[in-house]
Amino acid sequence: MSDKKQVQHPLGKGSSFSLDFTYSFWWNVILITTGSLLAGIGLRSLAVPHEFIPGGIFGLASLIYYKTGILSPGWLYLLLNVPLFVFAWIKVSRRFFWYSVYATIATTGFYELINIPMYVESQLYASVACGLITGFGSGIVLRSLGSNGGLDVIAVYLFQRFNIGIGKVYIIFNFILFGLSLFELSLDLIIASLILVFISAISVEKTLSLFNQRKVVFIISDKAEEISNDILNTLKQSGTFLKGFGAYSKQEKNILMTVVNNVQLKKLEEIAFSHDDNVLFIVENTFSVVGSSFSKRKVY
Repeated sequence: MSDKKQVQHPLGKGSSFSLDFTYSFWWNVILITTGSLLAGIGLRSLAVPHEFIPGGIFGLASLIYYKTGILSPGWLYLLLNVPLFVFAWIKVSRRFFWYSVYATIATTGFYELINIPMYVESQLYASVACGLITGFGSGIVLRSLGSNGGLDVIAVYLFQRFNIGIGKVYIIFNFILFGLSLFELSLDLIIASLILVFISAISVEKTLSLFNQRKVVFIISDKAEEISNDILNTLKQSGTFLKGFGAYSKQEKNILMTVVNNVQLKKLEEIAFSHDDNVLFIVENTFSVVGSSFSKRKVY
């Protein structure tokens, strides 16, 4: 008899070498700095020159600047964040507080110091470009353990405490903000600003899901055991057997469930159908797979 033991890979283990730097200080600083730089450039080069309302606290700061001319939107944004920083310190966490403070100061600094002229005359084109740039930058920051400051602080707290979606907080605040703007700005500017906010929200969502998309796959086959072994040996990926009962055959069946990324999906399909031409191969999209050797649970 052989004394060799079969090495079992836990679900999602994949390669034996992995580098998890999600919680490292420098990785979070890099994310926040890069995202704040992009957001600052987008706001300075496109939003303010066209007098857009970007939404959120910076949108409020911009509206105050357009109507009063006191300070700049960057400094107003920093000042409006002070009470929110106090709230973050008390209600969320010290780490979240410091990262969010750094993000806000970095955004203000980049806004004030870097001016890259972007000669876009069309309001529509400018709002789309600004939404893409600022949304991408904000999304990068939100991939860290901090936030962009401003409304993010309230949104993260409400999501953690009451499971209120972050998007809902922004919708309510921006509804009030744009309602006030109707009395001060032209309708064309309001519509262009709404387009900016909409594009920015989509850009944030896509940035947050970047590299995070996973596929939950259910494989129903009489050869589920053979398929499972091949997945273990070829993809270095494990799975879980679920008990099923055929409605027509009235027989018990093992249903193999596994989680893979987009790159592995096609190979998994080939493995399944190479063992059984009649296999039922069900794929579902998911963006949140936490635990085991997948991503760690995000703790602010």
